[in-house]
Amino acid sequence: MPHHKSAAKRVITNERRRRSNIADRSKMRSALRAVRSATSRSQAAEAYRAATAVLDRTASKGVIKKATASRHKARLALFVHRLPA
Repeated sequence: MPHHKSAAKRVITNERRRRSNIADRSKMRSALRAVRSATSRSQAAEAYRAATAVLDRTASKGVIKKATASRHKARLALFVHRLPA
């Protein structure tokens, strides 16, 4: 239990951010799954554009590192490129 008022406030704020981070990470994983589950290149390319936006947003919020977002984007781009047209 926190002993100071500011510490009690931090507990509340930390919990709020934790829930937000979990939600953001879940959206990110769903976006990545959408790209991987696409059957055609055009469908995957559309999902890839949405996924890059989600990855950039997640990285800018600090939920994941920028390098991690970059790595995911590079691997997804390679996956989309290898799909049959």
